Formats: sequence, structure tokens, C-alpha cells
Amino acid sequence: MENAVGLVITGGGARGAYQAGVLKRVGEIKRVQARGNPFPVIGGASAGAVNGCALAVGCDNFALGTKILADLWAGLRPSDIFHCDLVSQAHNSLTWILDLSFGAILGGGNARSLLDATPLRNFLNRHLNCDRIQENIKRGNLYALAISATNYNSGKSYLFIQGAKGHALWNRLRLATVATKITVDHVCASAAIPLVFQPVRLKIPRGSAFFGDGCIRLQQPLSPVIRLGAEKVFAIGVRCGDREQLDVSSSERDPSLAQVMGVLFNVMFLDHLATDIEHLERLNHLLEDGHIVQPDVEERAKIRPLATLVITPSVNLSELAGQHQKDMPYLIQYFVSSLGRDAASCADLMSYLLFTSKYTRDLIAIGYHDADERIDEIEEFLYSEGNGAGTAANGTRGSVRPRA
Repeated sequence: MENAVGLVITGGGARGAYQAGVLKRVGEIKRVQARGNPFPVIGGASAGAVNGCALAVGCDNFALGTKILADLWAGLRPSDIFHCDLVSQAHNSLTWILDLSFGAILGGGNARSLLDATPLRNFLNRHLNCDRIQENIKRGNLYALAISATNYNSGKSYLFIQGAKGHALWNRLRLATVATKITVDHVCASAAIPLVFQPVRLKIPRGSAFFGDGCIRLQQPLSPVIRLGAEKVFAIGVRCGDREQLDVSSSERDPSLAQVMGVLFNVMFLDHLATDIEHLERLNHLLEDGHIVQPDVEERAKIRPLATLVITPSVNLSELAGQHQKDMPYLIQYFVSSLGRDAASCADLMSYLLFTSKYTRDLIAIGYHDADERIDEIEEFLYSEGNGAGTAANGTRGSVRPRA
């Protein structure tokens, strides 16, 4: 796959709508419409797994597939993702109260999550025909789809890969790769935000295990697509530079639970991609300065130049979420607000849970605009020959990576 471009789309809950906006604009490029899917290798985690699977399903008509994906995000309702009714919330709250108050006497461990994400599986089953992934692989529209999830039983990160015959498989101390047919269950497992959504049971080579969000242990989100043969990497982040974390430090009070959860989610969903890009940049500088020499290394194992292009939001999505908090169903709004002291302390957390059409439409519009602003650069990146270092949309330069 010479000059193959790998697509990396990481997690972010409701922020995944931003990725859909970027992809919709990419799908409108004339050469993309003429030549088809520009991303033979797709890697996704959490919300990125949802978007990645949707692309893999519809990549036989990439332009149409990206439009459908954006339309789905635009029409999203919280009830499509989790139960919002009084009975479900009351039952869930009672389970937590019993576990925390009387678990040692009555037997605990019954509370699985803060919200019941059963509707998400039903929603994905209606809109994702995962059988089409293999059809697209056979037709040459796709080389491989990789979805990350975290095994709660072993603590390992699992990479579930559906790809063409002979695709790479590798294992590390805390990572296992599995060649399998990707299903809606794999997507739900990867998207199961820890504590918020319940774990999902998946079959693995030795029995089965419960899995949660793929971003928990995915510290190198670029690695899967590179090892699967990508020569260039196009990544879509969901963080607006270093200004993403809202400044509520003026308060002398202890941070609320909502603030703590928001920080943890920012680390899990936002920081790993930026850190991996920084690592590539550091390697690139070391090569340029002659600090890395590889005289006795086999050609396939040598560190090589890797062009990267990263698109990130031009606005602070936490601040945007703060403007849309009242769009959430009252019970969920009340529940989240009870974890914080004010709207500002809940904004980071809410930015991941705001599966409302007004918020997602704004995110799609921002993503579309950000991609449109750099559309010439994106097209040049997708179709230029060679894999030398390039310039990323967030200001970083191209990088290097060991050949898989």
C-alpha cells in the first residue's frame, strides 16, 4: 500500500460530531468523490470507533457515507444513547445507594454505570450493517479497520482488527491484537465511557471478558494504523489546543466530582493524541540532528519519515457545551449538575455527554468549517506522493515512526 493514508479518530463522547463535520467536508473533495475512500486503513477508539466503523461500512461511496454519518449525528437525541426516563434513573440511583450504603451487608457490585447505554446498541444496530465491512475489504475499498477497547478483567488494551488477508498482528505487554469480524458489540465496548456507560462482554480467543472505553489504555493512538501499513496519517482531534480546560481555579473550594471527572476524561480522550504527535516530532528532530543512527538495522525495522496532518477544533468545545447544558433532558441535567457546583464546573464533563441535536449540529458545523479552511492542504496531503515530513494542521511538523 504505497503512500497509503491512515485515518486516526480518537474518543470524545458527543464531541465525535466534530469528527463527522471534518469528514463530511473531506468527502466533498472532487478527487475523493472520483477516486473513492482516501483512507484504506482506519483506526478508531470510543466515539472514534463509531465513526470509524460507519466509514468502513459506507466507504464504497465515501462522499455519501460521510454525509449520512453527519446527518445521523445532527439528528441525535440523548434517548438514542442512554435511558433518560424517571424509572430508569430512579432504578440506577437506588442501585448505587444500596451498593454504597449496604453493599457490605447485602452484597455489592450491582451498580455498573451512572447511565444505562442500552439504547446505543439498538441505535447502532439500526444504522450500521457491519457485514458490509468485509464486502468493502473484498472489493478493495478498505484494507483494515482497527477498533480499540480495554479489557476490564485483565487491564490490557485490545485491538480488534478486521482486514485483508495477511494484515499485521502484534502483541505487547499490555496490548493484544485480535483478528475478528467487527460487530456492533465491539463498537459499543469501545464507546463505553468508564463509570458512565456499562461494560460490554466480548468474545476473545480464550473465552470472554468485559470491555470498556478504548481510550483508557490507548496511549499511542497513531500506532495501530502505522503498524497496519499506513505511510501517512490523517488524525482528527477534539481538543482546542491548550485552552480546552476551563479555568475555574479562582475558587478556593475543593474541586467537585464533576470537575474531577472532566479532568480525567480530558486526559483519557484528549491528551494521548497530542502526546503521540509530540513524540513523533521529537523523533524527527533527533533524526535531523543526527542523534539517531541505524547502520546495522534491517530496512523494514528502521525509523522512517511519517507525514502527519492533524485537524483540531478552532473553538473551545467545553465552553460551547456550557451554552447547551439546558438542552439536556431535565433528569440528566439535574443528575450531572448534582456532581458539580455550577455550570462551569460541569462543562468539561457535559461536553462528552451532550448528545443533543443543537450541540452536535454546532460541532458538525465547526468541524466542517475547520476542514474547509484547510481543504487545499488536506487534498494535497491525501494525494501527494512520498511520505516525507509535512506540516500538521495544529502547527506541528511531520514526524517519524518505526516501520511496522
